[in-house]
Amino acid sequence: MISPQGISLWRFSFKGVLILIQGKTLCDAIISASNRLAKERQAVDELNVFPVPDGDTGTNMSMTLAAASRELERLTEPTVSEAADVAAAALLRGARGNSGVILSLLFRGLSKGLKGKETADGADLAEALGMGVEAAYKAVMKPTEGTMLTVAREAVAKGKEAAAKDSSAKNVWEAICKEAEASLQRTPDLLPVLKKAGVVDAGGKGLCIVFRAMQDVFEGGSIETKAGEAVSTGEISAAGAFEADIKFTYCTEFIIGREKGNTNDPLRLRAYLESIGDSVVLVDDPEIIKVHLHTNDPGLALSEAIKYGQFETVKIENMRIQHQNAAWVPEDVSDSETLERSEPENEYGFVAVAAGEGLKALFKDLGCDNVVSGGQTMNPSTDDILNAIQATPAKNVFVLPNNKNIILAAEQAIPLADRKVHVLQTRTIPQGIAAMLNFNPDDDVQTNLLNMMKAADNVTTGSVTFAV
Repeated sequence: MISPQGISLWRFSFKGVLILIQGKTLCDAIISASNRLAKERQAVDELNVFPVPDGDTGTNMSMTLAAASRELERLTEPTVSEAADVAAAALLRGARGNSGVILSLLFRGLSKGLKGKETADGADLAEALGMGVEAAYKAVMKPTEGTMLTVAREAVAKGKEAAAKDSSAKNVWEAICKEAEASLQRTPDLLPVLKKAGVVDAGGKGLCIVFRAMQDVFEGGSIETKAGEAVSTGEISAAGAFEADIKFTYCTEFIIGREKGNTNDPLRLRAYLESIGDSVVLVDDPEIIKVHLHTNDPGLALSEAIKYGQFETVKIENMRIQHQNAAWVPEDVSDSETLERSEPENEYGFVAVAAGEGLKALFKDLGCDNVVSGGQTMNPSTDDILNAIQATPAKNVFVLPNNKNIILAAEQAIPLADRKVHVLQTRTIPQGIAAMLNFNPDDDVQTNLLNMMKAADNVTTGSVTFAV
């Protein structure tokens, strides 16, 4: 029997049913899943309402899986173990956002479970994927049911049940697919925000697409073709026209707590803000300074405002409601600058994640060695963060993710670095700023971690993000 990809499968199937998969088949399945997810990522993005409605889950999962696809395309005759290892390593480094990291952990489990095997049956696949589910639950600080974690866990359980009766790869993976799809439909019953929005979980939907695309290959189907050039739809064109009418992109609001002894005149702050934006409103209260403005670079405003006291709240809205990934091209998944590795000569160093030249300059001024481009709508990969860590000339590198959707990706870089890495759980830019301001070079690592996170936890931030 010859598969559509020209691969001999006669030893691995019986009466047309795939019993065992070999390495090349697994490669083809993952590549096909990557291509299909790239085509359907926008549909997944549109479901994204949890944990925040930022419309990037499909994009993050697609970009993560694309990292594995590129590496697998280079393999010729791998064992199933080798194929899984290559995929897991690429996914780990390419992981973007919580959904991307969870996806990478599922495949890391697949790699561990298939270690040393030339081929694998359905029981092997279910057991290995189960290892990935366990790793994913451990990695997420507060696992929430009704998400892709639930979909993966319930699918694996059904796959193991099926393997006890018929361990052929095709049978077991079909059971995994069907249960994943059924579990996805139940996610609104477990997560109220999904039911309120009338959608299923975005990450779970992405996972179902991946599983089903792999099964289509296991059943003898051809590899999904790559997505073509980005197609302009009415919505994208309308968004472009809307952007052209807006002079300043970001609606920026913040409250500064007045400090005793600070003699800076708020009128000077108002004058500066008016020079970088419009719609400036500044309320000068004895205890606080409240500011609203429209600007193209919130970082400049925050950098100047911090001279007047401590931030209590910050809110930044993109008035263009622009999805940064709308013009995403699979072959160009990162615009990060190339960084060269530095020897760890200093005791301490810092890496922060921020978007916009103003915020990057601010973190540089505060002492950051490297700032990785990224934020709510474009999460950097583990590899992006790792490169910045390796380029930081320090024995101990503090990493400030400044977004809860980036923390997991940052933590995945810890075991990959050749120096000690400490990821602070900063979830917003103001928390990152507060942490940096409370660093003391004379204190040890643990004391600094404690003081920096204490300062970050004292910052309350509100933000609104629109899904598109």
